[in-house]
Amino acid sequence: MNPRFIHLRLHTEYSLQDSVIRVPELMQFARQQAHPALGLTDQGNLFALVKFYKQAHKHGIKPVIGADLRLHDPESGQFHAFSLLCRDLTGYRNLSALITRSFLEGQQRGSPMLERAWLREHSDGLIALSGAVHGDVGHALLAGRDPEPLLESWRQMFPERFYIELQRTGRAQEEQYLHAAVELAARRGIPVVATNDVRFLRQGDFGAHEARVCIQEGHALNDPRRPHRYSDQQYLRSESEMLELFSDLPEALDNSVEIARRCNLGLQMGENYLPAYPVPDGLDVEQFLREQATVGLQRRLAVLCAGMSGAERDAAEKPYRERLALELDVIVKMGFPGYFLIVADFIHWARQHGVPVGPGRGSGAGSLVAYALEITDLDPLKYHLLFERFLNPERVSMPDFDVDFCMEGRDRVIDYVAERYGRERVSQIITYGSMAARAVVR
Repeated sequence: MNPRFIHLRLHTEYSLQDSVIRVPELMQFARQQAHPALGLTDQGNLFALVKFYKQAHKHGIKPVIGADLRLHDPESGQFHAFSLLCRDLTGYRNLSALITRSFLEGQQRGSPMLERAWLREHSDGLIALSGAVHGDVGHALLAGRDPEPLLESWRQMFPERFYIELQRTGRAQEEQYLHAAVELAARRGIPVVATNDVRFLRQGDFGAHEARVCIQEGHALNDPRRPHRYSDQQYLRSESEMLELFSDLPEALDNSVEIARRCNLGLQMGENYLPAYPVPDGLDVEQFLREQATVGLQRRLAVLCAGMSGAERDAAEKPYRERLALELDVIVKMGFPGYFLIVADFIHWARQHGVPVGPGRGSGAGSLVAYALEITDLDPLKYHLLFERFLNPERVSMPDFDVDFCMEGRDRVIDYVAERYGRERVSQIITYGSMAARAVVR
């Protein structure tokens, strides 16, 4: 394909306050319109990244990954919009670092902001778009101030990777800005790029979008005081529509394609990276698991078979030993011996340090190895629980123990795990929010 325009600015439903676009529907629609690539730039986050990346590849569309961000101006207290797009894995890591820092250190009135100094530290592998009317260069042009110092700052941070952004969405001051921006770009030899700041798929979706914005901000649709920041032109225009809209600025169209070609982020999905469990010298992790599980089962059987005669004990122990051997073979074959040892380790630590731990629930309670290691306190053979519900060689997936810690001691356990295995190897699961019906009603 030889595209003549690529959409590089697009928000999904993960930009909670200003988009109604769902990723699966987006990709189906984009494929129907023959868009060969799409740029994801949700507001200040990468929440849609995995879904967007997978769906794009599924539909034969090249994903261009980025984010719309805000730059804090300490002198005026204002913020300026701009976008960053990932060229490669280095860019992705730098963008992730910037977004993280904006949430941890850059909060201004409840919104994450970036400082210009942070951009200088993390600009490698990234392409910057100026933010059009809402960027610092745009604000300077419209206010009659000299944009040259700002322009030079961007060029130094993003050499040959900074573009002046142009939009024609029917919003206030866009044409005034556009003429000044094109003149500035021509004078300084800076490339321009056309975007459509997409918030919904079809022009007819504008009403639904406006309703969503009002829900988010607590306004009524007919409230004359509510800000009108969007227009019905911010839909996923076809290539032919964009060619007609920017027919007088073909280089702005060409540069959208050039940027998409420059952005080639490849992400490795579906691989698991477990911390190494420290085992005694002379043993590997598989041998150590077998040893610990065998010793642990012996302790359990000593209680279960107390008072039995020799023959009765042998008969009672046989199914346990057979089940243990079967489970251990599966665990080792699937590559998860370290996982069991790590979970057992922090559960033992919790019990030793007075943090109450539940007896186990979910499919993990079907594992005799877990029972032997005291991860769980439920005898799976007594209750006829199936190990295959937890781990099954025919359906390879990470094991997942549901462990209940006392709320007051949970943070101590997390700190222990982070200190023992390294903070860079420990994270908590996030749930990304989108405005579903229940949230709207609430």
